[in-house]
Amino acid sequence: MDYIFICILGLVIGSFLNVCIYRIPIEKSIAFPPSHCTTCKHNLNPLDLVPVFSYIFLRGKCRYCGEKISIRYPLIEILNGLMYLIAYLKFGLDVITIKYCILVSLLIVISAIDFDTQFIFTSTTIFGGIVGILFIVLQYVLYKNNVLDLILGGILGAIIIGLIVFLTKGMGEGDIEIAAVCGVFLGVKGILLGLFLAIVLGGIIGIIVLVLKLKKAKEKIAFGPFIAIGSFVSMLYGAEILKIYWNLLM
Repeated sequence: MDYIFICILGLVIGSFLNVCIYRIPIEKSIAFPPSHCTTCKHNLNPLDLVPVFSYIFLRGKCRYCGEKISIRYPLIEILNGLMYLIAYLKFGLDVITIKYCILVSLLIVISAIDFDTQFIFTSTTIFGGIVGILFIVLQYVLYKNNVLDLILGGILGAIIIGLIVFLTKGMGEGDIEIAAVCGVFLGVKGILLGLFLAIVLGGIIGIIVLVLKLKKAKEKIAFGPFIAIGSFVSMLYGAEILKIYWNLLM
C-alpha cells in the first residue's frame, strides 16, 4: 500500500508540475485561474485532471474542443511518480526521501522550462534554495548532520559552473543557480559527481547533435536537463558509484 500511495502522490504532484512548466515562463500564477484548456480556455473538471488516465481516456485530446494534448503531460506525471517510488525504495520513509522528492520535482520543472525557453527562472531556483536551507536546518536539528558539507556543496556547485560560464560562455548564468541549489541538497561529493556526469553527458549529446546537424554550432543546448540527470544519478546511486571508483583506484 505504501508503494501505491507514493506512486499516486508522485503522479498528482506531477500533474501540478505541468501547470508550473506552462505558467511560469508566461509569468502567470500557478494557483489561479483553475486548470483549463490552453486552446479553448474551458475550465477542466476533476475527471479531466486524473493523472495519466485522463489522457488515456480522452485519447490525448481536449474533451471540449478536440485539440491534441501534448504527450509530455502524462510523461511528466509518470516520471515524477517513478522517481518518487525509486527514492522511497532507496531511502525508505525518511526526511531525506521527502527532501529528494522535492528536489526531483523542482529539477523536472526547471529542466522542462529550460528545454523550452533556454532560460532559468530565478523564482524556481530561489524556491529551491530556500527549501534546501530549511532541510539543512531540519537535518541538523533531528540528526545533528554535518551541515557544513551541504553548505559547501552549494558553494562548490556555484563556483564550478560559474568558472565554466566565465571561461567558455557556453552556459547561462541560470546554470550557476541550479548547480548551487543541487549542491545544497547533495553535499560536496554528491554535487561533484552530479556535475561530472552532467558535463560528460552534455558533451556526448552535444557531439551527437552537431554530427547529426540537429542544431548549428553556435546554437546553445539547454544544460539544465543534464544537471538534473547528473543530480538524479548522484542522489540515488552516488555512494555506490564512488565506492566502485575508489575500489578501482585501490
